[in-house]
Amino acid sequence: MKTPADAPSLYYIGLMSGTSLDGVDAALIAIEPASPPRLLATHVEPMPDALHAALLALCHAEQAGFAELASAEDAFCRLQAQAVQALLAQQGLSPGDIEAIGSHGQTIEHAPNGHQGGPAYTLQLDNPSLLAELTSCRVVADFRRRDLAAGGQAAPLAPAFHQALFGRQDVEQLILNLGGFANVTWLPRDASRAVLGFDTGPANVLLDAWFALHANSVERFDKHGAWAASGKIDEALLLRLLAEPFFHQPPPRSTGRELFHLNWLKQHLTGNEAPADVQATLAELTALSIARGIEQLLPPGESKTLIACGGGAHNAYLMARLAHHLPDVTLASPAAYGWPEDWIEAGAFAWLAHQRLHHLPGNLPAVTGARGPRILGGIYAP
Repeated sequence: MKTPADAPSLYYIGLMSGTSLDGVDAALIAIEPASPPRLLATHVEPMPDALHAALLALCHAEQAGFAELASAEDAFCRLQAQAVQALLAQQGLSPGDIEAIGSHGQTIEHAPNGHQGGPAYTLQLDNPSLLAELTSCRVVADFRRRDLAAGGQAAPLAPAFHQALFGRQDVEQLILNLGGFANVTWLPRDASRAVLGFDTGPANVLLDAWFALHANSVERFDKHGAWAASGKIDEALLLRLLAEPFFHQPPPRSTGRELFHLNWLKQHLTGNEAPADVQATLAELTALSIARGIEQLLPPGESKTLIACGGGAHNAYLMARLAHHLPDVTLASPAAYGWPEDWIEAGAFAWLAHQRLHHLPGNLPAVTGARGPRILGGIYAP
């Protein structure tokens, strides 16, 4: 991989495994002076069924032993190393060609407001020391707790990367990430205004959980939203779900599996609902909570572009419902910027590794609520 001598590229690898627990995404990016980050190559290392089950159990466990946590963390770290090694082999690169790996880790619980009066915390299983040992690459990890220490929500962190990647001065832009949870970023046309962003609520997490409970399928998700499209929206159920206080909290705000999970959904069911109708209603919950969140950022009627990212962007039914609730928004793909929908999050943590090595902030205080800009992450030498 050759680059001009007067514009040297710095290569970084970003690793991301979201709440879907379907695998480790590895993105190789190039960062050059005065240019947006470029996506060079990608690799997905699928999550083995046993590790998927172990991590999912930990996400919902009220108690977990240290040995159980250590075993899952070790297996997860080795899966990350496999993803890195496969990506390097694919591109004919050596560990010495990589400035750093940015490792997000696997979120087990996220409680930025504490739990039952206790301190705020966020827990990602990761072992950056082992990852550095296995890959012979420098690793940057533990990105969230520095923002948390400064009074922030520690999430979402991607908006700073969205600004670096998509920022323009000729149009109001919204960046929507549809992973397990949905978060939206506003990139204002007026450069003097702060970039804003927050979690709007569940995206795929409830859809995937309900699908897994009822579907006789090798898939872990409702492909293209076909099952949801076969059902009817249950308006009474939708109202009960939307009564959740989280949807009415002002930003900054973030959430995770500790709030939105299968038992949360079951608490709102009467038991008479058709499963496909519940799936359709969950898709409507995602679309409507996103639309209402966007209304908090920009007033209705103002022309704007929304760039949809993440696995949920492939859900045709969900995207149709989103378009229905956002008639003033032009939906766009990040592919126009050279970034397919599935690779923004992994790219963000590669970019955050670059920010750390160059002593630059990785958070946006207006997004997370932190007391100020902070340099995020710790560095682990190979």
